[in-house]
Amino acid sequence: MQLLSGCSQSSVVAGYFFFKDGHTLRSDWPSPEFWISSIRKEDSGCYWCEVTTASHSVSKQSHRSYIQVQIEHQRIPVSGVFLETQPQGDQAVEGKMPVLVCSVAEGTGDTTFSWHREDTSESLGQKSQRSQRAELEIPVIRESHEGGYYCTADNGYGVIQSEAVNVSVRIPVSHPVLTFSTSGAQVFTGDVVELCCEDKRASPPILYQFYHENVTLGSTSAPFGGRASFNLSLTTGHSGNYACEADNGLGAQPQEDISECALTPSFTEHPPKIRLVNGAHHCNGRVEVEKEGRWGTVCDDGWDMKDAAVVRRGLGRGAGKHTPVGMLYLPVAEEDQSVFIQVALCNGTEEALAGCEQVETFDCGHDEDTGAVCEGG
Repeated sequence: MQLLSGCSQSSVVAGYFFFKDGHTLRSDWPSPEFWISSIRKEDSGCYWCEVTTASHSVSKQSHRSYIQVQIEHQRIPVSGVFLETQPQGDQAVEGKMPVLVCSVAEGTGDTTFSWHREDTSESLGQKSQRSQRAELEIPVIRESHEGGYYCTADNGYGVIQSEAVNVSVRIPVSHPVLTFSTSGAQVFTGDVVELCCEDKRASPPILYQFYHENVTLGSTSAPFGGRASFNLSLTTGHSGNYACEADNGLGAQPQEDISECALTPSFTEHPPKIRLVNGAHHCNGRVEVEKEGRWGTVCDDGWDMKDAAVVRRGLGRGAGKHTPVGMLYLPVAEEDQSVFIQVALCNGTEEALAGCEQVETFDCGHDEDTGAVCEGG
């Protein structure tokens, strides 16, 4: 580096002198230029020069100049670009706002950070700052945001890309639905009712809780999500409201998300048992009733659709459709099997044949047994 120059040269000049802060750098230097090969910060200071004739009778000095030496730091290219998510775990919760953090292990100066989706290379955002990390907050995340993400960093030496991070989106429980499943339209004491709780979108595993009038009945885990059921053997004390609750560990569920059952079952004691036998379907066959542990038939004298409606109600089946003769349902009843009802004078509103007015004369044989067909048969 040429530090000082400009001291005039003439034929009578004997030498050149260079000074710094009152100290002589060079004396009797034969050239009007003086070089410092590698300047350092400590070389900062006040410099001047002086020329002298051979007889030293004439000497002239230059103006003094202050030189400040600035040290330029060496810039380091970015390396070790890394992408992570916050909260950590590469899992995001639908409805939340996750943060993508891009960082570099090394790199100086202003760095431009960019974030991208792996499947489309879509740019999600860009930030330039003098830092080794930058954050990008994604607005409310949805299930459609699942996939791979990566980031890049560049401080002027070229773009460096991170490895991709696969982000999965977990869906919290929302509105579980409770349904009842029974064997018929009516529910009686002793019946087994299946309570089914379902949240179609929530991410597994899900823990379902079942309640009756705010009292816990039990819980069932669904490791693969979807739905879970709970079987309940009914007593008369089980009348009332039912609810279910779903929890997959993604935050407490608010009270309004507990779904109450739309059906409030009313339980009664079982009426005398009734059945349809030898038919092709469960709603088709010869009518039989039970008394004192024995099954007997019903005579078709006066038998009509009102009587069939009561049979349908006792079975908890669909509406009555036909009243065929019992002889159609082979084999016919055994001779030693009783005919329990001769004539049932039902008005169609009774809960069971036993509640209908009856004619007590018994002169029917099994060739007069009656049958019934209800919807579904």
